Parts: sequence; C-alpha cells; structure tokens
Amino acid sequence: MRFIQVRFLGTGDAFGHGGRLQTCILVQTTTCRFLIDFGASAMISLYRFGIDPNTIDMIVLTHLHGDHFGGLPFFILDAQLNSKRTDPLVIAGPAGTRKRLTSAMELMFPGSSKVKQRFDIEVYELQTEKNWLFCGVTVTPHTVQHPSGDPSFALRIECNGKTIAYTGDTEWTEGLLPAASGVDLLIAEAYFYEKPIKYHLNYQTLIAHVGRLKPKRLIITHMGQDMLDRLEQLDVESAYDGMIVEI
Repeated sequence: MRFIQVRFLGTGDAFGHGGRLQTCILVQTTTCRFLIDFGASAMISLYRFGIDPNTIDMIVLTHLHGDHFGGLPFFILDAQLNSKRTDPLVIAGPAGTRKRLTSAMELMFPGSSKVKQRFDIEVYELQTEKNWLFCGVTVTPHTVQHPSGDPSFALRIECNGKTIAYTGDTEWTEGLLPAASGVDLLIAEAYFYEKPIKYHLNYQTLIAHVGRLKPKRLIITHMGQDMLDRLEQLDVESAYDGMIVEI
C-alpha cells in the first residue's frame, strides 16, 4: 500500500454542533497508524468506527485545547484498564504537552498520572519548523495564531511520498504558507462561513488564500453551526464523521 488512507473520526467544533464529534483524524501509511489530535470525545470516535486503540502507534497534537487533546486521559486509562496495551504509546505535541497531560489526568482522575502503566508513554515536545521523524513519518510544526496556553501549530506531515497539512485552529497567518503549500491534501479549519472571528479561519478567508497555497486537494473541517448550515453552498469538499479518503 503506497497510498495514504485518511479517516475523519471527528469533524465538529468544540461544542458538538450538528452532533459531530470533536477533532480526531486517523492516518494510515505503510509504516504507521497514527492520529492527529484527540479531542474529549475521541474515544467515542474510535469505538464508534471500530478502531482498535492498540493499533495506534502515535498521537500528534496541534495544540492543547480540550477539543484537540482532552481525550488523552481516557485513552491512557482505557489502554491500562480495558484494552491492556503493551506497546509503547508515542505522543507528540507542542512545548508544554507533558505538563498539561499530567495536569489533565490529575484533574479528571486524581492519582492517575502516578500509576505505572503496562506500556511506556513517550512524550515528545516539538519545536516550530524543526522536522521530527517517527515510524517513517516526518512531522514539521509551524506556529499559528491561536492562544492555547502553549504554542499552537499547523502541521506538515510527509509519509509514503505524500504530504498532508492540517491548519489546526488559527486565524489566517503567513505561517500557513510553508506548512501547506503544494501539499497533496490540505485539511483546513473553517469555523464560520464569512464572519471574522479572532484566532479562527472562516471559509471565505481560506478561499481567498487557497490560490497561494495550491494544495492538490482541500477538505474543510472543524465547522460550527454557521458552516454546517451552508454546506450546499461550498465549492470544496467538507469532512464528516467517518469520512475516508485516499491520497
């Protein structure tokens, strides 16, 4: 299998508009099966779509808001108590990931961060514009405009000779150019249709810049109700929970 399979397990905003699950994207290559972001509802996503958590090699995070990383305590506890994971779990995210994960576990399940798991948890904190390689996948983070307590990233991912970019959450920033230019698949936030909102992309702003980015394929996600009400007006693909694409 030289192609890459991408499955959108969660395509909603932070508030579950349209009954959609929070951000979680499954990517399968010849060498690795990994997730991009893991929102608070992501364990529901895995089980709803029949994904065995033990088959996930790593989880890569764009930023540390609850709808993008808040499901990790549940993944770790499920791995310990239910799925009986034995393989290491790799988590890669911005600076602050290790501390915020520990804090989230202690807030939700006091004492859980101190439990010795049957598997190793390897946390890597990524640096902007520095390539990070794991399992045949190269991840390059680029800083974007979305305050989250720690750095927020757009991700450029290379594997199987293909490139995927994901904007994460951000208003338009020139940092999206090196992250997304010329990629085989651009997954982009479009929170509103045209209403400007600080620290988020809207559809019209995205389309105004897409000619500079020149992705081979564009799919929008992380849509609020305003966007969901206008899906029939769009000239590009929009993701839905469970959607599968190959590149």
